[in-house]
Amino acid sequence: MRVRKLFNRGSRKLHRWGAIAVAVPFAVIIATGLILQLKKDVDWIQPPTRRGSAPMAEGAPAISFDTILAAARAVPEARVQTWDDVDRLDVRPGRGIVKVRAISRWEVQVDVATGEVVQVAYRRSDLIETIHDGSWFHEKAKLWIFLPAAAVVGGLWLTGMYLWALPIVMRRRGRIRRAAARAGRGEG
Repeated sequence: MRVRKLFNRGSRKLHRWGAIAVAVPFAVIIATGLILQLKKDVDWIQPPTRRGSAPMAEGAPAISFDTILAAARAVPEARVQTWDDVDRLDVRPGRGIVKVRAISRWEVQVDVATGEVVQVAYRRSDLIETIHDGSWFHEKAKLWIFLPAAAVVGGLWLTGMYLWALPIVMRRRGRIRRAAARAGRGEG
């Protein structure tokens, strides 16, 4: 009985103080997570993937890497001059597109059959993801703030489920005790 009281008190304290301790990082995680849930539906967050003139034939683009770089260079806002200015290439064979993601966060979609620029748009989803995981704030914030906050939220979930179930269990036990008492007195 004493252990249960201590556990109940400890659960309530952990729940109360844990919620305060992780309030800010968890609010950031929730807000950015909600935004990221919409990244395929809201063009402002992540540009939609366009279609090229034809899907890639035999698994290889018809254009060279030099042509891809030249297409990206032709877009001033992307600020691409060399491959050092490119964060990554995202090849979509079925759509006939290669996305050139610049370090400047601009995305240039190039048709893999013709080398034409199909779309140019600012890509916010990568920035939002770095805020979501904490690395935007500082390289160590991800492991020293956001990871412990996630662990505390896991504890909050456990203690919350316990605190939610506790009254149900206690009412059930009370009903059983009262029924047993009535049966013992011959009332039931």
